[in-house]
Amino acid sequence: MDLLKRAHAPLTDEAWEQVDDEARRVLKLNLAGRKVVDFSGPHGWKLGAVNTGRLRPIAKGPVAGVSHAVRAVQPLVELRAPFTMKILELDYASRGADDLDLDPVIAVAERVARAEDDDIFHGFKEGNITGIIEASPHSPIDVPEILAWPRAVVAAMEALRAAGMNGPYALAVGIQAFDELNADSEDGYPLRRRIEESLPKGSLIWAPAIRGGAVLLSTRGGDYELTVGQDLSVGYTLHDRTDVELYLTESFTFRVLEEKAAIYLRRTPAAG
Repeated sequence: MDLLKRAHAPLTDEAWEQVDDEARRVLKLNLAGRKVVDFSGPHGWKLGAVNTGRLRPIAKGPVAGVSHAVRAVQPLVELRAPFTMKILELDYASRGADDLDLDPVIAVAERVARAEDDDIFHGFKEGNITGIIEASPHSPIDVPEILAWPRAVVAAMEALRAAGMNGPYALAVGIQAFDELNADSEDGYPLRRRIEESLPKGSLIWAPAIRGGAVLLSTRGGDYELTVGQDLSVGYTLHDRTDVELYLTESFTFRVLEEKAAIYLRRTPAAG
């Protein structure tokens, strides 16, 4: 028995398979941070913190002439999001049904993916996580109108190169920005195609957790690290005669190792 307690759940193997497969599908679609930062793990539940290699000096120790310092570590955060399903609906999987109502799985996977990416891009102070956007020392590149996106991306790449942050680069794009990039420009040539011409193939990433714009960042490696203890998994809480409560969980932390490796493109309304 492990912490997920799946063996206590009234789910058949076929039901677990469909729940797990749907959760993986939705998470893969919605998780953007994992596509653009270094990934360490999974290391399991027992990993509680990441060694930063630094010391926090203690001003005054108990014995004169003996200095003290505490090793600085970054603790992992545990996420847990519950959802409920009908036992009868899940039982249909063992009768051969491959069209289960998995809307609760979809909804919880979207929420957890949003939570992880929100921490990566925007930070989570209570969890000791500094996000990519807040760590960046670069002034944001303003995007006052839809047609300004290609110029803004070029300006962002120039700013990163000037700071010594070489490519390849990826553009993680929020919901509004993604919709705008898929619009046609004045000459009928999609804005997305213009931007993709200046980026490696597959480097325009849908990132619904990013608020108000997009982030251009180097994907050369070594700049950002996502450390995962328990990777995203479905666990069991309780059940009655008709319903079962499950949950999606993970443990992780995120560190910015080179703050200059990203720049925020801020979608702003045109003046006037």
